[in-house]
Amino acid sequence: MSETTQRMNQLPLRDSLRGEEPYGAPQIHARHLLNVNENTHPLSDRVTQSILDRVEKAVSGLNRYPDRDAVELRTALAAYLGHGIGVDNVWAANGSNEILQQILQAFGGPSRSMLSFQPTYSMYPLLARGTDTEYISVPRNTDFTISGEYVAAQIREHTPTITVICSPNNPTGTAVTLETIRRAYEATEETGGILVIDEAYAEFAQDRDQSALALLDGRARLIVSRTMSKAFALAGARLGYLAAAPEVVAALQLVRLPYHLSAVTQAVAIAALENADELLGAVDDIRTQRDRIERELRDMGYTVYESDANFVLFGGVSDPQRIWQDLLDASVLIRNVGLEGTLRVTAGTAEETTAFLDAMRTISKTTPPASPLAPTESTP
Repeated sequence: MSETTQRMNQLPLRDSLRGEEPYGAPQIHARHLLNVNENTHPLSDRVTQSILDRVEKAVSGLNRYPDRDAVELRTALAAYLGHGIGVDNVWAANGSNEILQQILQAFGGPSRSMLSFQPTYSMYPLLARGTDTEYISVPRNTDFTISGEYVAAQIREHTPTITVICSPNNPTGTAVTLETIRRAYEATEETGGILVIDEAYAEFAQDRDQSALALLDGRARLIVSRTMSKAFALAGARLGYLAAAPEVVAALQLVRLPYHLSAVTQAVAIAALENADELLGAVDDIRTQRDRIERELRDMGYTVYESDANFVLFGGVSDPQRIWQDLLDASVLIRNVGLEGTLRVTAGTAEETTAFLDAMRTISKTTPPASPLAPTESTP
């Protein structure tokens, strides 16, 4: 135990936080950073200038508070989402983590619970703990899929206040069908809870028509969470948002901090939405590189879990920590997510993908896959 931790424990810290560690991925220098699922395509000069123009206007008014309810931004987000969604159906915050935190602040808390399906996004239990919400973890199948029947049964058994399904799922890339979401919602309605579909990676899906946005109409207990960090290449801007019934948005306004979204953040996000066509143009390239990673890793003999996100989880890794270090020595940083025999890599640019795959081919000569598989075709 560090000296700082010892001193911290002398403070009146909540019991639920004692002994816990903050969230964090390794922040290590490498030429190819493929560990935290960023969109590695840089912004074009045209998009950069468009953002700067918007920010310049915002800066001239920084002596005033920003639009407290971010109406212009929410209107632009609603137009981007489509599906008949209006400004009253949209809420925005500093990243989708703050969106999820506000959901927990409004609907979670002591004597309430949050259910999710492991392995999944590691922030869920941390966000639950931060609001003293009980976190209930139930397992996925060995291939990381979950069926509608299974999800509904778990909701009915545990009766959580909040159920969160990450689709496409982080860290596995697995997506759920609209039928699974329908079954989950029916069970949630019976138990009186809220269903959250975390669609941080939705734009990268194999079938983008499977978005839960298509189910929002008439389902007041359904929330669809999104982010601009991934497809819009705005990880540094911190802008997350959700679509839900107007009463859900009103509930979140009860717990949001006043003026929580800065004028600069709102300006950056609006400018990005004005350039959505160009920014989303990189998504198709990322999907191509993801499919290339899947195909070539399979050819090397690794087990590859089909991904609907901008990353690939692969198994059959005989020594994950050693291979992670060997890749880092080649200046390629990927992620060891702690799942036995697996590693996860972000699909970057063509150059970054080539660097990763070339390094893996070299490493495989001395540290081959644990259980070599016959090459199979990947899904296009």
